[in-house]
Amino acid sequence: MDSQQISDMELARRTAAEAGRLLLAYREDFGPIAADDKPRLKQLRDGADRAAHLLIMDRLRAARPDDAILSEEGKDDDSRLSADRTWIVDPLDGTWEYGQHRSDFAVHIALWLAGRGGSAGRLELGVVDMPASSIARTSDDPDARPAGLPAERPWRVVCSRTRPPADLEQTAARLAAISGHEVEIVNVGSVGAKVEEILAGRAEAYLHDTGFFEWDLAAPMAAAQHYGLVVEHIDGASITFNHMPPFVPSVMVCHPDLASDMRAALAPDT
Repeated sequence: MDSQQISDMELARRTAAEAGRLLLAYREDFGPIAADDKPRLKQLRDGADRAAHLLIMDRLRAARPDDAILSEEGKDDDSRLSADRTWIVDPLDGTWEYGQHRSDFAVHIALWLAGRGGSAGRLELGVVDMPASSIARTSDDPDARPAGLPAERPWRVVCSRTRPPADLEQTAARLAAISGHEVEIVNVGSVGAKVEEILAGRAEAYLHDTGFFEWDLAAPMAAAQHYGLVVEHIDGASITFNHMPPFVPSVMVCHPDLASDMRAALAPDT
Protein backbone atom coordinates (compact mmCIF):
# COMPACT_ATOMS: atom_id res chain seq x y z
CA MET A 1 0.00 0.00 0.00
CA ASP A 2 1.19 3.51 -0.83
CA SER A 3 2.43 5.24 2.34
CA GLN A 4 0.21 8.23 1.64
CA GLN A 5 -2.86 5.97 1.78
CA ILE A 6 -2.26 4.31 5.15
CA SER A 7 -3.71 5.75 8.36
CA ASP A 8 -1.75 8.10 10.58
CA MET A 9 -1.59 5.43 13.28
CA GLU A 10 -0.29 2.75 10.93
CA LEU A 11 2.28 5.19 9.56
CA ALA A 12 3.48 6.03 13.08
CA ARG A 13 3.49 2.39 14.17
CA ARG A 14 5.44 1.17 11.15
CA THR A 15 7.90 4.04 11.26
CA ALA A 16 8.62 3.66 14.97
CA ALA A 17 9.13 -0.08 14.58
CA GLU A 18 11.49 0.43 11.65
CA ALA A 19 13.49 3.03 13.60
CA GLY A 20 13.64 0.64 16.55
CA ARG A 21 15.07 -2.12 14.40
CA LEU A 22 17.63 0.33 13.03
CA LEU A 23 18.71 1.28 16.57
CA LEU A 24 19.22 -2.34 17.58
CA ALA A 25 21.20 -3.11 14.43
CA TYR A 26 23.27 0.06 14.78
CA ARG A 27 24.25 -0.84 18.35
CA GLU A 28 25.05 -4.43 17.42
CA ASP A 29 27.17 -3.42 14.43
CA PHE A 30 29.01 -0.78 16.44
CA GLY A 31 30.69 -3.47 18.50
CA PRO A 32 31.88 -3.55 22.11
CA ILE A 33 32.84 -0.35 23.91
CA ALA A 34 34.90 -0.07 27.09
CA ALA A 35 32.91 1.41 29.95
CA ASP A 36 35.40 4.29 30.31
CA ASP A 37 35.61 5.07 26.57
CA LYS A 38 33.40 8.16 26.69
CA PRO A 39 34.22 9.47 23.19
CA ARG A 40 33.22 6.17 21.59
CA LEU A 41 30.08 5.93 23.72
CA LYS A 42 29.12 9.43 22.57
CA GLN A 43 29.80 8.44 18.98
CA LEU A 44 27.41 5.48 19.34
CA ARG A 45 24.64 7.52 20.91
CA ASP A 46 24.93 10.47 18.55
CA GLY A 47 25.22 8.30 15.46
CA ALA A 48 22.25 6.13 16.35
CA ASP A 49 20.11 9.13 17.28
CA ARG A 50 20.89 10.81 13.98
CA ALA A 51 20.31 7.69 11.90
CA ALA A 52 16.91 7.08 13.50
CA HIS A 53 15.98 10.74 13.03
CA LEU A 54 16.79 10.66 9.33
CA LEU A 55 14.77 7.48 8.81
CA ILE A 56 11.72 8.89 10.61
CA MET A 57 11.91 12.22 8.79
CA ASP A 58 12.13 10.43 5.45
CA ARG A 59 9.09 8.24 6.18
CA LEU A 60 6.92 11.06 7.53
CA ARG A 61 7.82 13.54 4.83
CA ALA A 62 7.15 10.99 2.10
CA ALA A 63 3.76 10.04 3.52
CA ARG A 64 2.59 13.40 4.90
CA PRO A 65 4.49 16.11 2.97
CA ASP A 66 2.27 18.95 4.20
CA ASP A 67 2.66 18.21 7.91
CA ALA A 68 5.08 19.94 10.28
CA ILE A 69 7.61 17.84 12.21
CA LEU A 70 9.21 18.65 15.55
CA SER A 71 12.08 16.25 16.23
CA GLU A 72 14.72 16.31 18.93
CA GLU A 73 17.42 15.89 16.30
CA GLY A 74 15.99 18.32 13.76
CA LYS A 75 16.29 22.06 13.31
CA ASP A 76 13.22 23.69 14.83
CA ASP A 77 11.10 26.00 12.70
CA ASP A 78 8.43 28.29 14.16
CA SER A 79 6.25 27.72 11.09
CA ARG A 80 5.00 24.62 12.94
CA LEU A 81 3.16 26.93 15.35
CA SER A 82 0.58 27.67 12.66
CA ALA A 83 0.41 24.12 11.29
CA ASP A 84 -2.79 22.10 11.55
CA ARG A 85 -0.82 18.89 12.08
CA THR A 86 2.54 18.53 13.82
CA TRP A 87 4.40 15.28 14.34
CA ILE A 88 6.40 15.27 17.59
CA VAL A 89 9.31 12.84 17.43
CA ASP A 90 12.04 11.53 19.68
CA PRO A 91 14.15 9.15 17.56
CA LEU A 92 15.94 7.77 20.63
CA ASP A 93 14.60 8.53 24.09
CA GLY A 94 16.93 7.15 26.74
CA THR A 95 20.25 7.66 24.98
CA TRP A 96 22.27 6.94 28.11
CA GLU A 97 20.51 3.62 28.59
CA TYR A 98 20.97 2.81 24.90
CA GLY A 99 24.70 3.41 25.20
CA GLN A 100 24.84 1.14 28.27
CA HIS A 101 23.22 -1.68 26.26
CA ARG A 102 20.15 -1.49 28.47
CA SER A 103 16.63 -2.16 27.22
CA ASP A 104 14.83 0.88 28.71
CA PHE A 105 15.07 3.17 25.68
CA ALA A 106 12.36 3.92 23.11
CA VAL A 107 11.30 5.56 19.87
CA HIS A 108 8.51 8.13 20.32
CA ILE A 109 6.19 9.34 17.55
CA ALA A 110 3.11 11.47 18.27
CA LEU A 111 0.76 13.63 16.24
CA TRP A 112 -0.62 16.93 17.57
CA LEU A 113 -3.66 18.53 15.95
CA ALA A 114 -4.07 22.28 16.32
CA GLY A 115 -7.21 23.69 17.89
CA ARG A 116 -9.56 25.81 15.85
CA GLY A 117 -12.35 28.23 16.71
CA GLY A 118 -11.23 28.67 20.30
CA SER A 119 -10.91 24.95 20.99
CA ALA A 120 -7.71 23.54 22.43
CA GLY A 121 -5.47 21.33 20.34
CA ARG A 122 -5.16 17.64 21.08
CA LEU A 123 -2.85 14.68 20.86
CA GLU A 124 -4.31 12.65 18.03
CA LEU A 125 -2.07 9.62 18.51
CA GLY A 126 1.10 8.35 20.08
CA VAL A 127 3.40 5.35 19.59
CA VAL A 128 6.11 4.27 22.01
CA ASP A 129 8.25 1.49 20.55
CA MET A 130 10.73 -0.25 22.88
CA PRO A 131 12.67 -2.43 20.44
CA ALA A 132 14.99 -4.11 22.93
CA SER A 133 11.95 -5.33 24.88
CA SER A 134 9.82 -6.16 21.81
CA ILE A 135 7.07 -3.95 23.27
CA ALA A 136 5.04 -1.20 21.62
CA ARG A 137 2.36 0.87 23.34
CA THR A 138 0.04 3.07 21.33
CA SER A 139 -3.04 5.23 21.71
CA ASP A 140 -4.92 2.66 19.62
CA ASP A 141 -4.24 -0.52 21.62
CA PRO A 142 -7.27 -2.74 22.25
CA ASP A 143 -8.49 -3.57 25.79
CA ALA A 144 -6.51 -0.65 27.19
CA ARG A 145 -7.09 -0.31 30.91
CA PRO A 146 -4.81 -0.30 33.96
CA ALA A 147 -4.64 -3.22 36.36
CA GLY A 148 -5.88 -2.64 39.90
CA LEU A 149 -3.59 -1.20 42.54
CA PRO A 150 -1.44 -3.96 44.06
CA ALA A 151 -2.04 -4.96 47.67
CA GLU A 152 0.88 -7.37 48.06
CA ARG A 153 3.80 -4.97 47.42
CA PRO A 154 4.68 -1.30 47.95
CA TRP A 155 3.33 1.17 45.42
CA ARG A 156 6.13 2.36 43.18
CA VAL A 157 6.93 5.82 41.88
CA VAL A 158 9.33 5.87 38.92
CA CYS A 159 11.65 8.76 38.25
CA SER A 160 14.70 9.81 36.27
CA ARG A 161 18.05 8.34 37.25
CA THR A 162 19.85 11.63 36.72
CA ARG A 163 17.20 14.27 37.51
CA PRO A 164 14.70 13.05 40.08
CA PRO A 165 12.51 15.61 41.86
CA ALA A 166 14.45 17.15 44.75
CA ASP A 167 11.70 16.38 47.26
CA LEU A 168 10.74 12.98 45.83
CA GLU A 169 11.47 11.10 49.06
CA GLN A 170 9.30 13.54 51.04
CA THR A 171 6.51 13.21 48.46
CA ALA A 172 6.70 9.42 48.68
CA ALA A 173 6.56 9.62 52.47
CA ARG A 174 3.51 11.91 52.33
CA LEU A 175 1.81 9.58 49.85
CA ALA A 176 2.43 6.64 52.17
CA ALA A 177 1.02 8.55 55.13
CA ILE A 178 -2.06 9.69 53.20
CA SER A 179 -2.81 6.31 51.63
CA GLY A 180 -1.71 4.06 54.47
CA HIS A 181 0.27 1.98 51.97
CA GLU A 182 4.05 1.60 51.67
CA VAL A 183 5.65 3.51 48.78
CA GLU A 184 9.04 3.00 47.14
CA ILE A 185 11.03 4.81 44.45
CA VAL A 186 12.34 3.16 41.27
CA ASN A 187 14.77 4.60 38.69
CA VAL A 188 14.00 3.97 34.99
CA GLY A 189 15.39 5.41 31.74
CA SER A 190 13.23 6.65 28.85
CA VAL A 191 9.94 8.42 29.58
CA GLY A 192 8.30 5.79 27.41
CA ALA A 193 9.90 3.08 29.54
CA LYS A 194 8.71 4.81 32.72
CA VAL A 195 5.12 4.86 31.45
CA GLU A 196 5.51 1.21 30.44
CA GLU A 197 6.34 0.33 34.05
CA ILE A 198 2.90 1.68 35.01
CA LEU A 199 1.06 0.09 32.09
CA ALA A 200 2.69 -3.26 32.83
CA GLY A 201 1.60 -3.09 36.48
CA ARG A 202 5.12 -2.80 37.88
CA ALA A 203 4.68 0.80 39.09
CA GLU A 204 1.84 3.18 39.87
CA ALA A 205 3.14 6.70 39.19
CA TYR A 206 5.83 8.77 37.49
CA LEU A 207 6.96 12.21 38.66
CA HIS A 208 9.25 14.74 37.01
CA ASP A 209 9.63 18.40 37.96
CA THR A 210 12.92 19.61 36.44
CA GLY A 211 11.61 20.04 32.91
CA PHE A 212 12.11 18.27 29.62
CA PHE A 213 10.97 18.61 26.03
CA GLU A 214 7.76 17.87 24.18
CA TRP A 215 9.30 14.99 22.25
CA ASP A 216 10.11 13.26 25.54
CA LEU A 217 6.48 13.25 26.67
CA ALA A 218 4.03 13.51 23.76
CA ALA A 219 3.89 9.88 22.62
CA PRO A 220 4.04 8.37 26.13
CA MET A 221 1.29 10.76 27.25
CA ALA A 222 -0.99 9.75 24.37
CA ALA A 223 -0.54 6.07 25.18
CA ALA A 224 -0.93 6.63 28.93
CA GLN A 225 -4.18 8.54 28.54
CA HIS A 226 -5.53 5.88 26.21
CA TYR A 227 -4.93 3.34 28.98
CA GLY A 228 -6.82 5.49 31.47
CA LEU A 229 -3.87 6.93 33.36
CA VAL A 230 -4.00 10.48 34.71
CA VAL A 231 -1.44 12.76 33.02
CA GLU A 232 -1.06 16.40 34.07
CA HIS A 233 1.44 18.95 35.30
CA ILE A 234 2.47 18.49 38.92
CA ASP A 235 0.32 21.50 39.83
CA GLY A 236 -2.69 19.84 38.21
CA ALA A 237 -2.76 21.96 35.04
CA SER A 238 -3.40 20.39 31.66
CA ILE A 239 -0.47 19.66 29.36
CA THR A 240 -0.50 20.97 25.79
CA PHE A 241 2.01 20.77 22.95
CA ASN A 242 3.51 22.56 19.96
CA HIS A 243 4.85 25.55 21.87
CA MET A 244 7.94 27.67 21.32
CA PRO A 245 10.18 26.66 22.93
CA PRO A 246 8.87 23.07 23.08
CA PHE A 247 9.42 22.77 26.84
CA VAL A 248 7.35 20.89 29.43
CA PRO A 249 8.16 21.99 33.01
CA SER A 250 6.72 19.00 34.88
CA VAL A 251 4.54 15.92 34.69
CA MET A 252 2.63 13.52 36.89
CA VAL A 253 1.55 10.23 35.35
CA CYS A 254 -0.55 8.24 37.77
CA HIS A 255 -2.84 5.25 38.15
CA PRO A 256 -6.38 6.72 38.28
CA ASP A 257 -7.14 5.12 41.66
CA LEU A 258 -4.09 6.81 43.15
CA ALA A 259 -4.48 10.24 41.57
CA SER A 260 -6.35 11.93 44.43
CA ASP A 261 -3.85 10.82 47.06
CA MET A 262 -0.92 11.71 44.80
CA ARG A 263 -2.26 15.22 44.23
CA ALA A 264 -2.60 15.66 48.01
CA ALA A 265 0.97 14.40 48.52
CA LEU A 266 2.24 16.90 45.95
CA ALA A 267 0.43 19.83 47.59
CA PRO A 268 0.94 19.30 51.34
CA ASP A 269 0.39 22.94 52.28
CA THR A 270 -2.96 23.42 50.54
